[in-house]
Amino acid sequence: MAARKSIGILVLVAAAFVLATLYLMQAPPNGPQQNAPPLAPAALQPLERGKYLVLAGNCVSCHTVPGGTPFAGGRAIPTPFGTLYSSNISPDPETGLGKWSAEDFWRALHEGKSRDGSLLYPAFPYTNYTKVTREDSDAMYAYLRSIPPVVQATRPNEMRFPYDKRSLLAGWRALYFKEGIHQDDPKQSAQWNRGAYLVEGLGHCNACHASRNAWGAVKGDEPAAGGLIPMLNWYAPSLASGRETSVGAGEVAEIAGLLRTGVSARHAVFGPMSEVVRDSLQHLTEEDATAMAVYLKSQRADDPKEEESRLSFTPEEKEALDRQGARLYADHCETCHQPTGQGVPRVYPPFVGNQAILMRNPVNAIRITLNGGFPPSTAGNPRPYGMPPFAHRLSDAEVAAVVTYIRGAWGNAASPVSSVEVAGARGVPLE
Repeated sequence: MAARKSIGILVLVAAAFVLATLYLMQAPPNGPQQNAPPLAPAALQPLERGKYLVLAGNCVSCHTVPGGTPFAGGRAIPTPFGTLYSSNISPDPETGLGKWSAEDFWRALHEGKSRDGSLLYPAFPYTNYTKVTREDSDAMYAYLRSIPPVVQATRPNEMRFPYDKRSLLAGWRALYFKEGIHQDDPKQSAQWNRGAYLVEGLGHCNACHASRNAWGAVKGDEPAAGGLIPMLNWYAPSLASGRETSVGAGEVAEIAGLLRTGVSARHAVFGPMSEVVRDSLQHLTEEDATAMAVYLKSQRADDPKEEESRLSFTPEEKEALDRQGARLYADHCETCHQPTGQGVPRVYPPFVGNQAILMRNPVNAIRITLNGGFPPSTAGNPRPYGMPPFAHRLSDAEVAAVVTYIRGAWGNAASPVSSVEVAGARGVPLE
């Protein structure tokens, strides 16, 4: 068995080197590139514009350790292939970007290459940032050069073999990376194109909301089909699904408001998305948030047929589960979310028809029940109402019962939840 595994790795490495050679022989793309409309208002001064763009790209979330100095790097980014640590992007000359030129910065965003020419891991979303215009890249660079420098060396990555060999990334790039600035669709409005530029480029929404293959690349025809974020055990819903998000069916103003405030009359964001809204989306202009909503709404696709539940119960078992779930809901949930499951608008989200509760993967509902949480504190919702944790009060079977009840009451018809699924969500990091 060990011999077969070694041979398999050698074959993988050899194939990657062949792909790397083919990639390095490719000529750079020289096709026409059309500049997208600028993200920030043209009246902004260069540094203000750069700050706006850096916020829109959510650079601070990945390049800041929780509680640490902004942009100093060092945040752990777990992947199925090992752990990466984000780099220091403050202007310190020894440990940050102090010796980088605007051309170096542009090459990192546009080509996914570091200052010394080494290939960057795609956890840095250059597969999206390649769409950013040179003008916007230069503005971001100018802003990052203006912030206080921080002396903090980047922690070495902890990638497993053979993923620790950066040269092998050339093969991955040959297969999955297409370099090129965003090009407007002449058939669409300027607002739609701006939304596309934000969503597909600087906003890199599909970094989380994509379905990915075994090599961590976005599946070709499913740019925002939803998927489990493996190392965090959160499910990022499909942005094209009416069953999983309100994006397709909701009103543009409601979607834009949710992006900027983290709450709407029927929804609230939790988990990793809460951080995105807090650190990035709340800082967008209303016009840009609306453009994103217009573009996202246009991506609505027909939902696939609902999968049959993997769990089966006898009528007696189902009746007992419903009774237990109803009792637990009455004891712990209905004070806030109401006996009818209708909630309180912009305070306690409803459960009736709530896509976050009914999506095909129940892990988010399980984790929120276990760990609680708050929507982000934003300018539009500075004092959000939170959800208390129940991990210390309810057993796995009880959490499964109450989540199953919520997913099946008041006309809801989502599949039941097992205590095994609840056990799998306990003890997973909250980030």
